[in-house]
Amino acid sequence: MNFLASRRLVTAAFVLLAVFNVTLLGMLFWQNRCSVPTISGGDRFGAHAAFVESLALSKSQALSFRQLRQQHFIKVRPQMESIALLKQQLVEESLKENPDKKRVETIASSIGNHHVTIERELALHFHELAKVCRPAQRDSLKQVLNQITAHRHARRMNQWIEQRQ
Repeated sequence: MNFLASRRLVTAAFVLLAVFNVTLLGMLFWQNRCSVPTISGGDRFGAHAAFVESLALSKSQALSFRQLRQQHFIKVRPQMESIALLKQQLVEESLKENPDKKRVETIASSIGNHHVTIERELALHFHELAKVCRPAQRDSLKQVLNQITAHRHARRMNQWIEQRQ
């Protein structure tokens, strides 16, 4: 094999390797960019793995939990979106030169009504989760739910305190 033929072969191999590398890097970039972000130790709808472990759920129970949680988040999403829009309106009204106190009261009451609906749905959701559990698991479920609500309340209080300092 002469020098020019071997040089062409080596050049062609480098070009093929470069194209292959660019293709693979593009695929990796696309996969990372298009993936749904997850919470560590859980799924898109919260820390599902924590429930499975702490309650010792069977596979069918874990599947039921996941489906119930997805249905719950889909059900309360419109309420959450309404609250977000109302809070924007509340901020806009509050920042006016002369805010309309009656409008502020109406917006605040609407936000409260949406929160009531969310809490009602949450209670029904907890009941549905409890129906999936065996009696021994219900005690553990109660402890997990109490820990979650206490943790959220403590986190909110800490954020409020930090903002005041």
